[in-house]
Amino acid sequence: MAANGGVKRSVADLEMENEELKLCLRVARRAANRGSHYYACPDAVEEEEDDSVMPAHGDAASHCYRRISDFHELDCRERLNTSSYVNVYLEDEEIKAANLGMKINLADQTVYPQSFKLHNIVLNMVAHLWNCPKPPDFDEYGAFAGAGTVGSTEACLLGGLCLKFRWRKWYAKRHNLTEAQVRAVYPNLVISTCFQAAWEKLFRYMDIEPKFVVPSKTTFAITADAVKEQIDDKTIGVVCILGNHYGGQYDPVWEVDEMLQKLNKEKGYQVGIHVDAASGGFIAPFQPNLPAWDFRLPTVLSISASGHKFGESVCGTGWIVWRQRQDLSDNVAISVSYLGGKADSYTLNFSRPASGIYVQYYKFHRLGRRGYKALTDNRMSNAKYLRDALKAFKHSDGRPKFQLLDAGDENCLPVVTACLNPELKLPYDDIDL
Repeated sequence: MAANGGVKRSVADLEMENEELKLCLRVARRAANRGSHYYACPDAVEEEEDDSVMPAHGDAASHCYRRISDFHELDCRERLNTSSYVNVYLEDEEIKAANLGMKINLADQTVYPQSFKLHNIVLNMVAHLWNCPKPPDFDEYGAFAGAGTVGSTEACLLGGLCLKFRWRKWYAKRHNLTEAQVRAVYPNLVISTCFQAAWEKLFRYMDIEPKFVVPSKTTFAITADAVKEQIDDKTIGVVCILGNHYGGQYDPVWEVDEMLQKLNKEKGYQVGIHVDAASGGFIAPFQPNLPAWDFRLPTVLSISASGHKFGESVCGTGWIVWRQRQDLSDNVAISVSYLGGKADSYTLNFSRPASGIYVQYYKFHRLGRRGYKALTDNRMSNAKYLRDALKAFKHSDGRPKFQLLDAGDENCLPVVTACLNPELKLPYDDIDL
């Protein structure tokens, strides 16, 4: 007790009271200046002591948006991003559709049944586009085996997991192993060295050994013979990439399928294919001269794609379709009953907005097959125009200035890849350009 009968206060108490008084003063000053300040918002002239800590008080909505806008302004114009194959052009109606989906948690199928019905409608469209045979349980589920995912990375992980669990049952039966014993066996997956980062996540997180096939530098695509050399009874499957990130080449799925049918029969294996169509899934269906690459081939068990690349949806949209539920997607299905009903979840991620599904539905109806075909033709034509221009460049001695590395004018992604002609031995390289 203080001498005058009051409570003795510590320095820390006084400092806390001082901060509270300063906060009250700032709030009062804001209120007094609101609407008459020189700046758009009086919040703009307030100095923040530490921007790594949540502020003690809120700001005006306009100021919050302006801060985000300033960060965004210092990035770049989205349409100049040509490195990640992500759709950045959205019509006003698309933005409205995306905004509707932001409020919907697609994981809660019982609360949002119509949104999940729309998900299944789009899933069925994708399955038909990839020529998936109608599964025997279609009427029960009203949809093909598959799911909308958060980009193609989640779709690849799901595809790889289903192959692993499918192989595990087969391997245990083949070698008369218990479940505990078979879990100790290290499986492998055959894939090109041109793989995308999603597969490295699978190898590292899911305990799967990668068995790499190194493509020729002239084709950037695997061969059936090279794949065959990597397969043994611990192989869960083969990944064929439909459009790599380097030159846009397609792995010859049709040749790998033919080889696997013979090898499975000869060795008693059940090795199947996952087609990583992250980029090509919405290009290849509109290239009529391309050999069968999808579910028309019997060893193709699953296909994944990015909806936000050439599928034209918003960033964070992906798709996976399995040939059937039995022994494939059933391996990752989780029954959820605590949200007020009973529903199956096939995704690694649970809560997620419906924005990507809404926009994908919008785009399928907005463009139709004819529209997607026109986009593909236009992009391939643009790529040819650039490719022809690079071919026309000559060195002073008449030799070609560039060496083309992509797959050419058809049956590939609309990608142009080139390097300086190494025969010229120029004093500068591609990076210098």
